[in-house]
Amino acid sequence: MQQQLDSPIETGTSINYTIKPGMNLKLIGQDLVQQGILKHPYYFMLEGRLQGTDSQIKAGEYLLQPGTTQRQLLEQFEAGKVVQHSLALIEGWSYKEIMTAVSNNEVLIKTLADTDSKTVMSALSHPDVHPEGRFFPDTYHFPSGMTDVEFLQRAYERMLEILHDEWQQKAEGLPYKTADEALIMASIIEKETAVASERAAIAGVFVRRLQKGMRLQTDPTVIYAMGENYNGNIRRKDLKTDSPYNTYVYAGLPPTPIALPGVEAIHAALHPEQGETLYFVAKGDGSHYFSKTLKEHNRAVAKYQLGK
Repeated sequence: MQQQLDSPIETGTSINYTIKPGMNLKLIGQDLVQQGILKHPYYFMLEGRLQGTDSQIKAGEYLLQPGTTQRQLLEQFEAGKVVQHSLALIEGWSYKEIMTAVSNNEVLIKTLADTDSKTVMSALSHPDVHPEGRFFPDTYHFPSGMTDVEFLQRAYERMLEILHDEWQQKAEGLPYKTADEALIMASIIEKETAVASERAAIAGVFVRRLQKGMRLQTDPTVIYAMGENYNGNIRRKDLKTDSPYNTYVYAGLPPTPIALPGVEAIHAALHPEQGETLYFVAKGDGSHYFSKTLKEHNRAVAKYQLGK
C-alpha cells in the first residue's frame, strides 16, 4: 500500500484536472483511471477513507504535475490547492474596456445578458450607480468557476474599500463634499499624467481652481465627452462640446469619474500639493510645466506646444 501511495501518477506532462461539485473519492478514483492518470485506485481511495480525506476534498480545477505521488495528490485535493487564473484591470481604463476584458476572458463564466451599464450594475445590486471608475484597477487571481458578476463584484468592493480608507485620512480644507467627488477628481488626475511624481502637483492645481471658482479646463474630460468622435486630436471647436463632462464649458467636477483611478491618483486627490500654481501644460516628454499666472502659462504653451 505504501509503495502504491508513494508511486507517481501516470502523466508525463502537466495537466489540468477538474473535480466537479458532489464528486466523492470513489468517483474521483474511477475518473482518474478512465483518464489514464491512475492505474490502480484501490489504495488511493482506501488511504483517503483512513485519513478522513474523503469528506474534505474540495471541488475545483487542479494542476497535476509529473512526479506527483498518489499521497501528494490526496493532500492537494484536501487542501483545495486549485489553479488560480488572472485578469488585470488597468489604471485609466474606461468601463467599456473593462467589460471587453471580462467578456473576452475564457475562464470567467458569462452570466450577464449584455454589458449595458444598467444590466451590469443591477446585477451588482447597485442599479442607480454609474459604473465608470467604480472598479479598482489591479491584477485579480481567481479559480475556475467564478462568474463575470462575481469578478466585477470583487473589483467593485475593492474600490469601495480603498476609497473609504483614503477618505478617512484626507487632508483638511478640500473642496469635496463626498468621497465620490474625490473619486471623480482622482479619475481626472489618472488620465492627466503617467508621471507618478506629478500627481499631487496636478491635484493641487485642480483643487485651487475649484476653490477659486475657475473651470478645470482639463482635456481628458473633453475627450470623454467626445466619446466615439475622438480621433486622437482635440480641435478648438471640440472644446465647446456641450456635455456636462466638458470642464471647458461647465464649472466644477464632471457628474461621474471618467476612468479607473489607481490608489496613487486617489491619494493625490485627497492630499494635493500645496502651492500657488493654477495652470500646467504638457512638455512633450510625458511631464508638465506648472505656472502660477496666465501670462506665464501662455509663454509655456508657446514654448512647449507651439514651438515658439
